[in-house]
Amino acid sequence: MKIIFATHNKGKLIEMKRILHDFEVIGAEEAGVFEDVVEDGATFTENALKKARFVVSQTGEAAVADDSGVCIKALDGEPGIFSARWAGDSDKAQFALDKLADVPDGQRQAWFETAAALVFPDGREFVFDGKMHGDITMEKRGESLPNLPYDSIFIPEGHTLTCAEMGNEEKNNLSHRGQAFRELREFLVKELSS
Repeated sequence: MKIIFATHNKGKLIEMKRILHDFEVIGAEEAGVFEDVVEDGATFTENALKKARFVVSQTGEAAVADDSGVCIKALDGEPGIFSARWAGDSDKAQFALDKLADVPDGQRQAWFETAAALVFPDGREFVFDGKMHGDITMEKRGESLPNLPYDSIFIPEGHTLTCAEMGNEEKNNLSHRGQAFRELREFLVKELSS
């Protein structure tokens, strides 16, 4: 089964191909969709559904989209759904660290959140959620994948390495996106076997 992943984010596409390895996953551009949808939903779920629906309308194929972000407790949950646009063109990880400059270690709790939407051309829609709790570091550590800047400042709960310092398998086993897309994958396997 071919699934179009409604993203232009190469880092996310790399992660998804690893997680959904038993399906043919192609990016939006490879499917001929070059436009971006305005992410004006009030929640991760609304934005994910909007992106997936758009790709289905453009291609007539099943589409998957996610909306993800980091929510920082000391910043009242910011940047949340605005994670990709929060800092404009500046370094997003450094922007977050600067905002937290006066917040001491031990009070820098945060979580990553994902809503993964699966939309079929026949109108069926499913959403799978994932959350990963942890802490924001005092400085950047490790090399993030393209367009996944917050990985270099986020340490998952119970670990000592940032997501950017972890190997792909370890990160995907813990991550919010990994959780949501593993649920989506299990759903698809059951769907196809029934």
